[in-house]
Amino acid sequence: MSDQMLILIAMAGIFLLLFLVIRTKLHAFVALLLVSLIVGIAAGMPLNEVVKSMQSGMGGTLGFVAVVVGLGAMFGQMLEVSGGAERLAQTMIKKFGQDKAQWSLGVTGFLVAIPVFFDVGFIILVPIVYGLAKKTGKSLLYYGIPLLAGLAVTHSFIPPTPGPIAVAELIGVDLGWVILFGAIAGIPAMIIAGPLFARYISKKLHVVVPAYMNLEDVEYDKELPSFKMVTSIIMIPLVLILLNTVSGVLLEEDNLTRQILTFLGHPFVALTIATILTFIFLGTRRGYSRQEVQDIANKGLEPAGIIILVTGAGGVFKQILIDSGVGDVIGNMMAGSSLPPILLAFLIAAAVRVAQGSATVSMVTAAGLISPLVGILGLEGPVLGLIVIAIASGATVLSHVNDSGFWLVGRYFGMNVKDTLKSWTVMETLIGLVGLGVALVLGIFIT
Repeated sequence: MSDQMLILIAMAGIFLLLFLVIRTKLHAFVALLLVSLIVGIAAGMPLNEVVKSMQSGMGGTLGFVAVVVGLGAMFGQMLEVSGGAERLAQTMIKKFGQDKAQWSLGVTGFLVAIPVFFDVGFIILVPIVYGLAKKTGKSLLYYGIPLLAGLAVTHSFIPPTPGPIAVAELIGVDLGWVILFGAIAGIPAMIIAGPLFARYISKKLHVVVPAYMNLEDVEYDKELPSFKMVTSIIMIPLVLILLNTVSGVLLEEDNLTRQILTFLGHPFVALTIATILTFIFLGTRRGYSRQEVQDIANKGLEPAGIIILVTGAGGVFKQILIDSGVGDVIGNMMAGSSLPPILLAFLIAAAVRVAQGSATVSMVTAAGLISPLVGILGLEGPVLGLIVIAIASGATVLSHVNDSGFWLVGRYFGMNVKDTLKSWTVMETLIGLVGLGVALVLGIFIT
């Protein structure tokens, strides 16, 4: 089959995927599997090989992603139920002072979204934004945008959140590089899209607490875990994974210290340690029974299951592209482009994001398309971490009416579509553009 025909098959597959998700509202998991089947058959693969390729793609991806996302979900659920997120917010506001509450909320969002899903972290912490806005008379956006920026940056850039985990596995990159570059790109993105943009937009849009939000039931004075305990538990897996990456660069392969750090810093081990610590110090030590801790962990796995399956289906799509030969053709075409791989990765993810809304689907689709290029160009090590950040950035920009986050923020802030576009959409786009800019600059020194 000619290269031109394979390219047409790939393009038709992507358009079919978008049609199924956007117009027919077919679940992304089923849509990705169906499109993978059709692309494999259309590309001339033997029928039994199509099924084998799908099984290989699903198993190869989920062998890593299911464990990491599952552990991260239980970890985050325990942090949520114990009040750890509120403790971070209250302590940060106290330390920064109310006049710098914007910065404290940005940092709080940045920390909370490492183990906690974006929407959960927002719902937990938005009452604090309400309280500050009512007390000072400022627009909700003055405090809300920094919180949202902190949450969104970490949700997109820093493992163990599902998006970067999925992309890292699909293109084969060490998570330590993703964490390192995610922090380097995420901090300026949070500052620009958070406190700085919030000062501007809050003068243009004065948003008040919606009348339908009942603040009487909010508990501000419940007993919370200590700030040091919460931050220590959040940082443990990140530090262990980073030490693993650093030791791999600085120490010889047979060095005992490197071997120990490689073991402890593997995401499976690091997140298992962190999750067990949350069960003990935020669970049983704070009065929860073992059964209650188990129930909390089970609840955390419910939303994780959907993300795991969609990511696995993304792995199927990637494997079909590779095994059918479509991937090589796409990869060679991209390799011949004058655009750098980092920018290509961003543009692909952004195009899918704008078309269908889901950041997770955008990330796994872009990773599946860009992975053949990685092999063809022989990309490895740190530069792959930058490609993950570029894909995450592209999957963040231009959130609009087809994104559930758009409606969540609009409802909690009582904004119409126009004002949500002016505030939330611009904030998300700033995060993505700053992330891309940092990745491109770092790419100059690394590639």
